[in-house]
Amino acid sequence: MATLGMSAADREAVEAFRRDVVEPSMTSLVILDFWAEWCGPCKALTPILEKVAADYAGKGVVLAKVNVDEQKLIASQFRVQSIPTVYALFQGQLVADLTPARSESQLKQMLDQILKQIPVQGEEGKLAEDMAPLIAMGEEVLEGGDVERALSIFTQLHEMASDNVQVIAGLVRALVQAGQLDEAEALLGQVPADKAKDAAIGRAQAALALAREATPVDDLGPLRARIAADPDDHEARFELAGGLMAAGDRDGAADALLEIIARDRTWNEGAPRQRLLKLLEVVGLEDGWAREQRRRLSAILFT
Repeated sequence: MATLGMSAADREAVEAFRRDVVEPSMTSLVILDFWAEWCGPCKALTPILEKVAADYAGKGVVLAKVNVDEQKLIASQFRVQSIPTVYALFQGQLVADLTPARSESQLKQMLDQILKQIPVQGEEGKLAEDMAPLIAMGEEVLEGGDVERALSIFTQLHEMASDNVQVIAGLVRALVQAGQLDEAEALLGQVPADKAKDAAIGRAQAALALAREATPVDDLGPLRARIAADPDDHEARFELAGGLMAAGDRDGAADALLEIIARDRTWNEGAPRQRLLKLLEVVGLEDGWAREQRRRLSAILFT
């Protein structure tokens, strides 16, 4: 925007616009609100814009306001003919007209669509990127069986990002493996509804449910003896699978469950299959071991 021939007031307005709107738009998505004191609809829209901007601040969204009476030059440059007029700017360019959005849900929907198409990375994205290797380390430690250390890692990560679903899920599974089932359940109960359907949370829920079902058995010998005497004693084999899961023997548990399914697919309303699927979800559906057990299950069910 050229300033040659402008009045001092206009030059000041242009510089302020560059500082408050254009420069922030280089890295953030700016919601640009054109308004006036006398505009009733503008005043009704203001709290909605402010709330959404606050909610999306972590995603790299900021709100800037232009009073059309005080900054007539800026309003004319954007050809504002009526107010409220609301635009979205990124890297100094107008990327969307947000004026049709008059409710919080409508505005958020439009912003979500825009943010998918432009390279804005807010504080949330930066934090998630920084935490990714730490979460991976926690998962590796948990998978390696060092439950105490994994619990420490995920507890510290949760203090840093309590709303990160990967962190919540990791902490829940660490708590489960540590035998702190009530604490794990309480943590899952705090997960917001919009994040409860995330696959990572589902995996954590499965881990807790499985731990509730897997009752420790002090001596598995009698169960093995019952099965040896009667291979179709599915109740004993199912109890054995639970004891093996509680002892951390996933191979033995999977073998026992698959054997029941092979002998009687409908026993106990399909409880062995449901328990096996929970076990696979806890391990991770893309895990090599889980893929092998799914292959074994498919071979039983479809041959």
